[in-house]
Amino acid sequence: MSLKDSNEENFEDKEMQMDQEEEDIVLSDSSQHSNPKIITRLAEDSPMNLSRMYQDWFLDYASYVILERAVPHVTDGLKPVQRRILHAMKRMDDGRYNKVANIIGFTMQFHPHGDASIGDALVQLGQKDLLIDCQGNWGNVHTGDGAAAPRYIEARLTKFALEVLFNAKTTEWKPSYDGRNKEPVTLPAKFPLLLTQGTEGIAVGLTSKILPHNFNELCDASVSYLEGKEFKLFPDFQTGGYIDVEKYNDGERGGSVKVRASIKKLDNKTLVITSLPYGKTTASVVESIIKANDRGKIKIRRVDDITAQDVEIHVQLAPGVSSDRTIDALYAFTDCEINISPNCCIIENDKPHFLTVSDVLRISTDRTKELLRLELEIEKQEKQEALLFASLEKIFIEERIYKDKEFEGAGNMEVAVAHIDKRLEPYKPSFIREITSEDILKLMEIKMARILKFNSDKADENIAKFRSDIEEIDHNLDNLIDYTISWYLMLKEKYGKNYPRRTEIRSFENIEAVKVAEANEKLYINREEGFIGTGLKKDEFVCNCSDIDEIIVFFRDGKYKVVKVSDKMFVGKGILYANVFKKNDKRTIYNVIYRHGKSGAHYIKRFPVTGVTRDKDYDVSQGKTGSRIVYFSANPNGEAETVRVILKPKPRQRILQFEKDFSEIAIKGRGAMGNILTKADVHRIILKQKGHSTLGGRKVWFDPDVLRLNYDEEGFYLGEFLGTDKILVVNRNGDFYTCNFDLSNHFEPDFVRIEKYDEGKVWSAALFDADQGFAYLKRFTFDATEKVANFLGENTDSKLFLLTDMVYPRVEAIFGGGDDFREPLEIDVEEFIGVKSFKAKGKRISNYEVKEVKELEPTRFPEPEEETEKPSEVEIEAEEPNNINDTDLLDEITGQMSLFD
Repeated sequence: MSLKDSNEENFEDKEMQMDQEEEDIVLSDSSQHSNPKIITRLAEDSPMNLSRMYQDWFLDYASYVILERAVPHVTDGLKPVQRRILHAMKRMDDGRYNKVANIIGFTMQFHPHGDASIGDALVQLGQKDLLIDCQGNWGNVHTGDGAAAPRYIEARLTKFALEVLFNAKTTEWKPSYDGRNKEPVTLPAKFPLLLTQGTEGIAVGLTSKILPHNFNELCDASVSYLEGKEFKLFPDFQTGGYIDVEKYNDGERGGSVKVRASIKKLDNKTLVITSLPYGKTTASVVESIIKANDRGKIKIRRVDDITAQDVEIHVQLAPGVSSDRTIDALYAFTDCEINISPNCCIIENDKPHFLTVSDVLRISTDRTKELLRLELEIEKQEKQEALLFASLEKIFIEERIYKDKEFEGAGNMEVAVAHIDKRLEPYKPSFIREITSEDILKLMEIKMARILKFNSDKADENIAKFRSDIEEIDHNLDNLIDYTISWYLMLKEKYGKNYPRRTEIRSFENIEAVKVAEANEKLYINREEGFIGTGLKKDEFVCNCSDIDEIIVFFRDGKYKVVKVSDKMFVGKGILYANVFKKNDKRTIYNVIYRHGKSGAHYIKRFPVTGVTRDKDYDVSQGKTGSRIVYFSANPNGEAETVRVILKPKPRQRILQFEKDFSEIAIKGRGAMGNILTKADVHRIILKQKGHSTLGGRKVWFDPDVLRLNYDEEGFYLGEFLGTDKILVVNRNGDFYTCNFDLSNHFEPDFVRIEKYDEGKVWSAALFDADQGFAYLKRFTFDATEKVANFLGENTDSKLFLLTDMVYPRVEAIFGGGDDFREPLEIDVEEFIGVKSFKAKGKRISNYEVKEVKELEPTRFPEPEEETEKPSEVEIEAEEPNNINDTDLLDEITGQMSLFD
């Protein structure tokens, strides 16, 4: 049984119950409580009636909210209030704008819940910019500003809504709530509006949250479904931003998406937010940024919301704060990144169902195909009726039936109809159906003026046109899938340009909050009493930390543990070392020498601590009573120092001291016993010399999917980096800069090259110089600059054809612009131009327009290093003057001297 049927039965039971209660009350009042039996029965039944009323009426209320208010119908993707608004606007439509106040009032004929709910729903529909053409101040989805009063704003249906949403001939109708009007059960929507607009509703016991999708992608998906191909749909939001759809799960409940704002660096001290996550406003984002700053998660000077038509929020950073790290912190601690959990709950056959987005699209596409079939069949029937009447009219006039004596002398209408029917008898086999008296009566209504103007040739053309139309309709019915595909392609061609994808699909890296939180607290230690915390202001300072960090603490007896940062915490006496703990850090190596027991041998070991259970005690030694750490160092990059071990003098002991290099000790797990350093008694151990890292350089990869560096072998390998090494970043617009290999660095998606910087590498570039209007070639080296520079010049209209680091590059210039065909020009770049500064203009390729420059396979390659120690003759000759025309010489001079004044 559906919720609707159950609802109706419960309402009938409720009415019978209310009638009985009213009867009891009337009897009680009429007797003025003189009948004790009635009074007793009412008193006994009252608790039972209340319980029954609660059980039955609550189910009625729940089913009503689910079916009639909160959850959209899968057929047209609309809630009842939205459907009634659109129906009312269609009834009012005359092509002109109507006051929203009038629309609300007209809709109240169909919607029983007041003007406020209608007005809010109407504004939400209008802000989605699909079905309603708005005029006036309708609010702003970016800032959250509300719309003006209904008496000041106007609206009308869009052409798209009129085309896909209404057809009285295919609409199923039902009486309105007061029985005075008719309203549609569902609108005959020939497009997946539910997926285009998205929706959100909270009912009794369930919720619905369907995210909006892109108009053009929905058209393509419907076409793919009709063609039997696979398709995938992902959300697209008006507010733009970035979205990670890895766990979208086709919109089914249990899935989730991450949505991020677009954050760009205006300069090293200013970040600009240019788009928002779905459902957030500039006010809510600014408020979350201020709260994060107040909690110390980020450090900013101020935040300015200067949003007008487009989102623009400026975040001014505090001095000494990393812009890249702040971007990560904004994603981690503010509304610049949110998680959304979709829940595709819809109404189908008067019941709630949980579907996937793909299921909804298939249902909508099948419904569209069925509606198109109904429209074709209705149109065919109308054309056939028009053809029949046109044929009857032609026969009636050409055969001059109206002039027959029997017709003119007919005494009554029945005789006249019978005569016409008899005269039509020879033609009846050619008609599509039997001729009825209504058809003949319609013939008799033809006016004499029409008979006098009748043209047989035009009548034949009209009949032929009807037959041609019917044949075309039959063809479309026989090829209904192709006809439906052409419908979606027509919609995409007609309206798709207004709905480009606004939300960029990306894969997001997981941002660990502890790594990007600002170190807004100071950690102190009281070694004597065994306390650590941020509130011990008078004690020994250890390091800066954040309030979500974890602290690793080593004790002299060999124990160590990890604890949460707090204001003040007792961890135990004998603290040897404390600092911020970095989980899964394999580069921080602890060098330890410990005594096994009170008088045992001394062991030496090196180990990292990558992951432990918080507040659990661990042991560096073997756990024997009396063990003690006699030497300890924490090395952030695996440094291995050399120590001097001084032994206690004993009789016949010849060696009293020796040196030990930690680099000779292999790095093992934290639970390893270590190597025996000495079995003799140790007087003391002192540091002799600091060492270098034994871990080598850091191997770095770049993942182009998330545009981030990593150490996890994801993406392409950049190389092994030491502390001073840099990364070169070259963008499509000619900007380049160098940066360190910190994982917090951000990169733009329009990069051309990201690699380990080599100051001696020679690059060759083909470019279009907008100042001169010609294509140029240049060879140069990139400077190691952290400030963004540009090798194309200051004119932003200049563009890059290609950039290569081939030693002996060859290129092919393809000409365009004009009817004259020119053979492509092949150029050996190394012979064409020498190596100069990146600021140089370069050498002009040709005075003709160059359409494209392609790189060719080189014909020569660099020789092995041992054979190229001496300068080659080619290099010597390259320094000599060569034949150069005045134009090229001028290019060289202006490029070297005046390009970057």
